[in-house]
Amino acid sequence: MVRYAATHLKNEKSARARGSYLRVSFKNTRETAQAINGWKLNRALAYLENVISHKEAVPMRRYAGSTGRTAQGKQFGVSKARWPVKSAEYLLGLLKNAGANADTKGLDLNNLIVKHIQVNQAPKQRRRTYRAHGRINPYMSNPSHIEVILSEEGETVQKSPEVVSREGRLNSRQRGARVRRAITSS
Repeated sequence: MVRYAATHLKNEKSARARGSYLRVSFKNTRETAQAINGWKLNRALAYLENVISHKEAVPMRRYAGSTGRTAQGKQFGVSKARWPVKSAEYLLGLLKNAGANADTKGLDLNNLIVKHIQVNQAPKQRRRTYRAHGRINPYMSNPSHIEVILSEEGETVQKSPEVVSREGRLNSRQRGARVRRAITSS
């Protein structure tokens, strides 16, 4: 049995898939995975297909150095975005695998959401490149470990009246701020 990072999710309502030592860029894959985290399965699959065909871009937030700008990043509120095709293909394969696992378990595919997706760095693979004046530099790849957990969307439960009334309580600082706002607005 393989251990996943997210242990708080119930096995009966979730389906899992993982890939280890995948030869795909860690940074691009991490950004692509964060873009689809929390989405419904159908939307995530359509989005990754659109990334492969350059119809939608992946926002680059953390690893955005020297990334070009594109108007397709506006839907995410960023200007820097890319189309990491190889990362999208690997994630698409893992999502389809997790979806097939969910179907085998008898879960409803239309209610599945990407509850947990994690990308970790795998050990670098070393090669060498030959440079001028007899020098040699490292030429390394940055592979990834990827794990995906799909979970059925739970029913939304309304808050009880006593919880709502508890949120209405204010401490003295909050009451004073509310009074000051009322005085200055009138």
